[in-house]
Amino acid sequence: MSYVDVFVGNYIVIDFELYDLWLNGLPAHECAVTLQQRGVLQSTGARFDELLSDTKDSFRLYASLEQLLKCPTKFGNQSVYQIDPETQKTLIDKYYKSDDVVIRELLGRKLSTRNRNNLDDVSEKTKVPLRSCCRQFDNVKRVFKTVEEMPGSLEKNIKTLFCLSSDKLAKKYAAIVFMTNHRFETTKKRLSHLTFDDFMYCAELMITNWSYSAAECDNHEDMDVDLDRSFLQDLRELKILTDKQHLDEHKMYVMNSLKTSLIKKKHSSLEDNYKATSKTIISLAYGLNHSKEVRNFFSDVIEEVIEPFMNTGWTYEDMKTFLQMYKDAGVRLSVFRTLPSLGIVWERYMNTFINCCLKLYHT
Repeated sequence: MSYVDVFVGNYIVIDFELYDLWLNGLPAHECAVTLQQRGVLQSTGARFDELLSDTKDSFRLYASLEQLLKCPTKFGNQSVYQIDPETQKTLIDKYYKSDDVVIRELLGRKLSTRNRNNLDDVSEKTKVPLRSCCRQFDNVKRVFKTVEEMPGSLEKNIKTLFCLSSDKLAKKYAAIVFMTNHRFETTKKRLSHLTFDDFMYCAELMITNWSYSAAECDNHEDMDVDLDRSFLQDLRELKILTDKQHLDEHKMYVMNSLKTSLIKKKHSSLEDNYKATSKTIISLAYGLNHSKEVRNFFSDVIEEVIEPFMNTGWTYEDMKTFLQMYKDAGVRLSVFRTLPSLGIVWERYMNTFINCCLKLYHT
């Protein structure tokens, strides 16, 4: 005798426990076994074959809904599936939710078909099923392609176009799009200890303070997926701080401020290397005018600023104190009294630079 599974209904009820298993990329039989282990058969009195049949039926529904999930704004205009607004929100948010360990592996990769077809290594490294890795890759690519050329706020555009109810999720995708757009280098060995949260923190700072979203920017309607071009051009003017006159003045203020904050050995070490250290920090600033320098920002900060301090025994607190004093002393320079607009650029750069440095600092 042959059996045919038939489903007839109108209002759709979603089993979100099963939906989560589907999103995780598990096959129907494995999901049914997982539910059995969680005691579903005991609580419902069903047989395993009935559980498996129901699981397969739900998976067919999710596969049909996936076309709408890929373009969430269509949910409100379709009449095929009767789903209440709250359930729609939950379906969408869960579909676009991602694993930080997977996104960390995707950062720095081109969103190409070739890379999409070679996610086995990501799955193996992160212990996340391949199907889930592919879904997350596709979501990132879809969001990026949709908003990369749109003016205005990345976060708002993503939240609106993908009907996300979670601000945190929209911020996460905004950071991913921003980093993907600038092709930040994230794969070098010296960056391997950094998590996605580390990069996201820095990306959010850059979007807030260095992009067209910044309060100091006059053109908020432009794309904040890009860095503020006017600001980048102004950063080139900071090169004047490497002139001997201003370098010596800056050094005097910094070293005097740090006399009581650093032990003698570290104070002497900084005094001997101050010129090179200051020029490095400033060169990173005016170098942001070039896309290659932007791309290598994280690697350069660690290699040229953080590691030299760590190699001489500086602690996180030592570095925090120095960078704050370095910024504050810069504001006192005579050149900023004659060029107050340059002082604004200095603060705008240093506030974000300091926070990024401290976030990237790992012992």
